Amino acid sequence: MTETLLDAQQTQSIIIDEVFPHRPEVLWQALTNGALISRWMMQPQGYEAVVGKEFTFQTTPAGAWDGTIRCTMLEVVPLRRLVYAWRSGDKGNVGYGAPLDTVVTFTLTSVEIGTRLKLVHAGFVLPRNETAFTSMGKGWKTCVERLAGVADAPD
Repeated sequence: MTETLLDAQQTQSIIIDEVFPHRPEVLWQALTNGALISRWMMQPQGYEAVVGKEFTFQTTPAGAWDGTIRCTMLEVVPLRRLVYAWRSGDKGNVGYGAPLDTVVTFTLTSVEIGTRLKLVHAGFVLPRNETAFTSMGKGWKTCVERLAGVADAPD
């Protein structure tokens, strides 16, 4: 299920809430192992699930933006919650590649048939980030679908 919410600060969030037929340990490994992350999202550079750790992802450049996504690990609760800042863009750009200062949160909850994964990517300021919000909403859905495949065959 994918939905969008408007909060009191007039920002948008991408929310994906899915149940996987896997133990939390399996999903946690896929969320915290750089080699596995590269299979369902992008190849991280310098990634560690350690609060304060800075790391990057590289994607397609757009205008004045070099395509680097700068992240900082904000919270790590093993097997339950992973939160990192996600910053990208350039002030010289409009649309995709405009400045983006957001937070990605993964929450894992055990359920009878496996694990519920709730992904929230919060802080999209509209209209400045509307293009990124729309494309990343689709992108996160695809990533979560690929995450299921990685969880099915993590080796």
